[in-house]
Amino acid sequence: MNTDTHCAVAGGLPNEKACRPLDDWRRAVLARLEQRLDAQLPPAHTVPSRLHEAMRHALLNPGKRLRPLLCQASGLVVGADPQALDVVSAALEMVHVSSLVHDDLPAMDDDPLRHGQPTVHVRFDEATAILTGTALLTQAFLTLQHAPLPSARRLRLVAELAQATGSLGMCGGQMLDLQPPARPMDLDTLEHLQQLKTGALIRAAVRMGALCGRPLRAEVEALERYATAIGLGLQVVDDVLDVTQDSATLGKTAGKDVRDARSTYVSLIGLAASQALARQLKQQAHAALARFDSRADCLRALADQVIDRQR
Repeated sequence: MNTDTHCAVAGGLPNEKACRPLDDWRRAVLARLEQRLDAQLPPAHTVPSRLHEAMRHALLNPGKRLRPLLCQASGLVVGADPQALDVVSAALEMVHVSSLVHDDLPAMDDDPLRHGQPTVHVRFDEATAILTGTALLTQAFLTLQHAPLPSARRLRLVAELAQATGSLGMCGGQMLDLQPPARPMDLDTLEHLQQLKTGALIRAAVRMGALCGRPLRAEVEALERYATAIGLGLQVVDDVLDVTQDSATLGKTAGKDVRDARSTYVSLIGLAASQALARQLKQQAHAALARFDSRADCLRALADQVIDRQR
């Protein structure tokens, strides 16, 4: 492995000196992403202007942009078409932000903050937030049709994203999270919930990046193992940070899991065991990439950043 591209993390951000090649790659990817996201949305003054202003408020308020980065890094491993990766990355971020707009609603997580800014229902109103999330979701599928790939592969990408988003993916996981369990939640049930709510779109991001190229089946299977570990690790770390960081650091309301008496990894196995589990999942992610050379270094570094972050 080319260790020049592998980075240490401090305060949730890449150490610039240790990780300059990855940092340069990230900046280039995110610059293209922001341009494409802006271009794919109607201007704010387009009627209905309130809806388009809300869509822009939600989508162009940068967060981690993790799913686009994972898509792009997965594509690097298999030599995928860069232009196709840019299109698919934008669609993935639209779906993710759509889910956040809906998750933040009072009927669900009831959160007033997202990325340090007022959530859509706070900045505008609940009805606008519902329409904003729906419009971003449909815009994602419209965006996918611009991928410069054969029609059969575009259709496969549409199917991947729809499956990850629907009742057997992200929406299903959110439903399980909202429903009071019939009995106290155990670790297996919590893992199943999180593999749907958070993990489904993470796996889709990695798979869709690979599908922009022509990967071998063994390569896709290895990337799926990586994505499964990262998707679960992301949620475990979120559970840890909810009890160890404040709202200003997180950019969203801290302590909500305790306030809402929600089952989390911390509530079920404790803080220290949750931190140990996150480290174990990072090791699993790295092990899944063992077959790949330095082409997978961006995926390796992203795994470190997901698990070692402080916000």
